[in-house]
Amino acid sequence: MVDQARATMTREVVKLGKALGAEIRGVDLTRPMDDATFAFVHKAWLDNLVIVLRGMSLDTDQQVAFGTRFGEPAPTQTANIVRRTEHPAIMYISNRKENGKFIDQLPEGEMQFHIDQCYTVRPPKATILHSMNIPSAGGDTLFSNHYMAYECLAPSVKARIAGAKVLNVYDYSNAGTMKNDRIRDDAPQAWHPVVRTHPESGRKCLFVNRLMSMKLDGMEKAESDDLLETMFEAIERPEHIWAHEWRVGDLLMWDNRCTSHARQDFPAQELRLMRRLTIKGDKPV
Repeated sequence: MVDQARATMTREVVKLGKALGAEIRGVDLTRPMDDATFAFVHKAWLDNLVIVLRGMSLDTDQQVAFGTRFGEPAPTQTANIVRRTEHPAIMYISNRKENGKFIDQLPEGEMQFHIDQCYTVRPPKATILHSMNIPSAGGDTLFSNHYMAYECLAPSVKARIAGAKVLNVYDYSNAGTMKNDRIRDDAPQAWHPVVRTHPESGRKCLFVNRLMSMKLDGMEKAESDDLLETMFEAIERPEHIWAHEWRVGDLLMWDNRCTSHARQDFPAQELRLMRRLTIKGDKPV
């Protein structure tokens, strides 16, 4: 028998930003999603690139169950992970300390725009963050619409990047807050198309980002740097960005194939705790 309260919940999608972002209401993630509910959530995600469901109180199993509806959870890729978690695909992002040392990932500071694990051969299709503790100010996450960033480029720029490859690199020594000019030999890295075609929408979007994209293949440094900066500026145009102001209990999911995101700074003395799950993706083409 269907629970009466659940049966009377009205599902709706409320847009939050002009470029991307939407809140889904009337869906209870503490219960398994039926096929109709999943189709509703999936469409909202593809249409809006970033979705948030507020007021959730999910345990790890419930978060993993939600993510698994979209694909296979991806084991964490971070090389310098401090401690293992209760699930191989779960990572905690926080500034928690034990014995004076940070015990989780990306503990403090702002982060430039980046695409999760774009330095791997098959970057995740989705990232799902569940907020558990939020500081009194700061720590917002900014998202950029990479469809719009590509579409706004001049035809001459589109012609120059057509078919080009970009080297994406992660330098763990910088904790994701800045990019080195030199690439360490052991730094995780992968070549990907500068412009990829989204496997579900069929639309073209940029697959570069300021934090991790180092150079374009077959170009002199000056030309590569110029084109990358042009694309970074397109990605970071205010009209292409929406900022998510976190609340405790937010369950936020973004399409890692057609967005990038950045983090604003927050008070170091206040706890910020997120549980992260990523979903396996395919090789960008």
